[in-house]
Amino acid sequence: MKTKTLNHAHPSKMEARYIDEIRKMSPQQRFDKLIAIIEISFLLKTAKKISK
Repeated sequence: MKTKTLNHAHPSKMEARYIDEIRKMSPQQRFDKLIAIIEISFLLKTAKKISK
């Protein structure tokens, strides 16, 4: 598996890269990615808050 590196570029270039990456994905891969984002969002929302 090829490791991905963080790519910091102009936002328009990054957006074009993400769109190109998504177009290459199958519908099942898109769905899996969406579910992963939703799960992470839920975990962050329900995480225990650390107070100082």
